Amino acid sequence: MAGGRCGPLLSALLAALVSAAAATEGPEQAVLPAEQSRVQPMTASNWTLVMEGEWMRKFYAPWCPSCQQTDSEWEAFAKNGETLQISVGKVDVIQEPGLSGRFFVTTLPAFFHAKDGIFRRYRGPGIFEDLQNYILEKKWQSVEPLTGWKSPASLTMSGMAGLFSISGKIWHLHNYFTVTLGIPAWCSYVFFIVATLVFGLLMGLVLVIISECFYVPLPRHLSERSEQNLRPEEAHRDEQSQDAEEEKDDSNEEENKDSLVDDEEEKEDLGDEDEAEEEEEEDSPAVGVDEERSETNDQGLLREGTVAQGEGVPGKAEEDSSEQSHSADTEVVEDSLRQRKNQHADKGL
Repeated sequence: MAGGRCGPLLSALLAALVSAAAATEGPEQAVLPAEQSRVQPMTASNWTLVMEGEWMRKFYAPWCPSCQQTDSEWEAFAKNGETLQISVGKVDVIQEPGLSGRFFVTTLPAFFHAKDGIFRRYRGPGIFEDLQNYILEKKWQSVEPLTGWKSPASLTMSGMAGLFSISGKIWHLHNYFTVTLGIPAWCSYVFFIVATLVFGLLMGLVLVIISECFYVPLPRHLSERSEQNLRPEEAHRDEQSQDAEEEKDDSNEEENKDSLVDDEEEKEDLGDEDEAEEEEEEDSPAVGVDEERSETNDQGLLREGTVAQGEGVPGKAEEDSSEQSHSADTEVVEDSLRQRKNQHADKGL
């Protein structure tokens, strides 16, 4: 009986000892937990932390082999962040497509340096030594910063982040349809096409409703008055256009008449010039005849003078008289010749 009672007691004591041993051995077996990573994950909610201080960020994807090769180097660089006085972060582009759009990441892995809100692209290898020298030697000062619309904090890149986030959501939904639910890919494409059309129609309907809400139509009597006022104005414009056309026609007719009158006057002037030339031609033979006559008369006068000189008796008185008469005759002949020349000159003019 005593041995039967001691059996359960011994078993209970053994169980208590085992539990106590397990309790004491637990803390000893639980060695220090795995070393915590110094790399800070960045999301759309905390990405503004890089606007203050100095940061290095890495954009990666879990399926990217080159990104996986630089993980250990990036972790070692983050451990020395305290000595370098720099913070180290990383962004998963699959989980955060908006941030990849904000920084316009097109290749993986992508590294960015930030200093007091000024961003620069690091294009060197993701090796610990190169990253450390980039910070210690301040090589980032020789790199052109992302300014203007390229800056991640600009309005344009914020819109780009929204587009990338929408595309990421669509991609996740497509994977849900094709992988999780097992729907064919073409069915997923048809769904997205129909959804896009429906969304566009709804947006158009919303815009129409908004325009009708803000647009206040005029009362009927005011609209009728406006139409009545417009009609006389249109009639007046038509009349003005007709008057302008008539004035143009009249001006064209007057110009044609003036041109005809000018042509007739030119023809008359040409006819008068022809007649004057003919008269001059007719006068020229008459002038020639007068000149011949004047020359014959002059010759006759000279002959008479010589005859009179020959008939005279030699003597001083006769000589004097002959000389006086000869000089008088020559003067008369010269005067007559001058007068005739002047007359001929006047006729020629």
